[in-house]
Amino acid sequence: MPAYDQERGLARQDLCRFLAACYYQPGPEFAEEKVFDSMRHAAARIHPELAAEARRLGEQFSAEGSESLLLDYTRLFLGPAQAIAGPYGSVWLENQKTLMGGSTMAVLALYEEGGFEMDEEFRELPDHIAAELEFLYLLIYRENEGHRNGEPEALKAATGLKKRFLDEQLGLWIGPFTAAVKAGAQSGFYRRLAELTDRFVKMEAGDSKTVSASPNRDIGDA
Repeated sequence: MPAYDQERGLARQDLCRFLAACYYQPGPEFAEEKVFDSMRHAAARIHPELAAEARRLGEQFSAEGSESLLLDYTRLFLGPAQAIAGPYGSVWLENQKTLMGGSTMAVLALYEEGGFEMDEEFRELPDHIAAELEFLYLLIYRENEGHRNGEPEALKAATGLKKRFLDEQLGLWIGPFTAAVKAGAQSGFYRRLAELTDRFVKMEAGDSKTVSASPNRDIGDA
């Protein structure tokens, strides 16, 4: 089997972190901090199609501007009456479309198992898309650390928890959520963001299945 690609692993964790940031309210700091340049560089180390989507995402942000995007963000994720694409796992996983249901408690249990603590300044629910992507980032980071440090047990734990998280939580609702964003968005930016998010999460889910199929591989194998 080919050796583990550490550069690609680091790029995966970086892209996941930047995707999570894009689900906060858009502001000029996105451009000031060159978020989209960083996303494009990370995506280019993973797959050319992801790089193309990241490039288009940055172009849409520049063309549409944060003030215009804030209106679309509000329509899509906040309301005023009912959000077009509720950014919470429980909205998509529970028939009643309720918040803080059983699925939310389940994802909190996974967070606790992974030692992931919600920041006190985070004003959203635990199953918000940004929180779940940040948890995925943490798990990818720990996979990378397991490979880099030659720690097979730590790698196995991180990969196993990531697989469960994607199989039981984020991987189940990312498809319908991003489809709703693409259908309801008035801006090209949020359509691109949804497409990039969907592709990335499904790619991670595929990687988890590949790894779990060969649990006894050496730490250096990919």
